[in-house]
Amino acid sequence: MLIDGVMLLWFILTALSLVFVAVDIRSTPENPVMKWAFVLFTAYSGPFGAFLYVLGCREPLPGLHERYAAARWRQALGSTMHCAAGDGIGILIGAVIGALIALPLMAEFALEYVLGFAFGWSIFQALFMGEMFGSYWKALKGTFGSEFLSMNCLMGGMLPVSALAFQGNPDAHDPLQPLFWFRMSLALMVGALCAYPMNYWLVAHHLKHGMMTVRPEGQGAQASGVGAMEGMDMSKDSEAEAAIMSGMTMADKIKAAESGSALHAPSPPVWVMGAVSLAVLALGVVIALTFAQ
Repeated sequence: MLIDGVMLLWFILTALSLVFVAVDIRSTPENPVMKWAFVLFTAYSGPFGAFLYVLGCREPLPGLHERYAAARWRQALGSTMHCAAGDGIGILIGAVIGALIALPLMAEFALEYVLGFAFGWSIFQALFMGEMFGSYWKALKGTFGSEFLSMNCLMGGMLPVSALAFQGNPDAHDPLQPLFWFRMSLALMVGALCAYPMNYWLVAHHLKHGMMTVRPEGQGAQASGVGAMEGMDMSKDSEAEAAIMSGMTMADKIKAAESGSALHAPSPPVWVMGAVSLAVLALGVVIALTFAQ
């Protein structure tokens, strides 16, 4: 069958892409968490993940990573990779469990959402980024809102693909078959695409981190004047303000903006974007349940 040849080519390219990113990213002066994010996303998305790594994170020339990664679209890309990588692990675990015990479609969606959110929020966000907030509990509090907005869009995009791709083919819902993993790869790629605009908004309003440059001590950027832990867009905020923001919760940042500090009030407001994210999730669920056999 044609799909068998397509999958064979896909998995070969995915393996080659994963090896390339896993080896090459070791020399990229990026935060270790983001390195893992790109490796994991490449495992999900094969050559597309490798392409996004080269386009969005790989240092083009020695000493230029700070300037290269400072572009807001790259910041948003890094934020999206972080979301998709962490949430994706929980989602895949939920999909495997749901398939093995033959959960109804809606119950499987709920399990994928809960596990994806729990893993992405408690581990990939709060645990791995806890140092930025000072403690794990502050990180949990400070990352809940951004994780919620991003996760809703990710799931809203992937659910229709997960439910509708290869309908009628039992192999697509059997974790022991390659078609199951091919289907989930497609779903996660579409989910990441749908989550990108929300992550762009979150990064633009300093409600989520993007790329970060981490260099060995004493190894600076080439004539860039940019600090070793920078990479986020600092055109409007000083380093001191950025340090303060990293330890503030979403609510604290909004209050600071409304009180007239240097921070800018999110536009649209957070509650509006929360409603948008829920609408994206609801639309994905409705499409999946309406057209799934």
